[in-house]
Amino acid sequence: MKNYITLDEAIKQELKEHPELHESYQEELLINAISRMVVEIRCQARLTQMELAKRAKTSQSVIARLESGNDYRVPSLGLLTRIAVAAHAKLKIKFEMEKSHH
Repeated sequence: MKNYITLDEAIKQELKEHPELHESYQEELLINAISRMVVEIRCQARLTQMELAKRAKTSQSVIARLESGNDYRVPSLGLLTRIAVAAHAKLKIKFEMEKSHH
């Protein structure tokens, strides 16, 4: 018998007990995914934060904040589009059904 639960299990239980947290949780997941995507596309384009910022008509601090994943704000589609164009990439956005709601 296991005497522990995984983080995923704890999160699922918390969301089940407090469904009002679901939207905030989804937003946190999105912010973290965007953070990883910006780092990945910048590295693939072989750009520094400063170079990407200049091409995307923003500041290096904005790129650093996005990459940190610690900002509570979700970046605008305009900013994400400018980053994609600056890195010669294509921005794709999609919805995925949750496995438990099929």
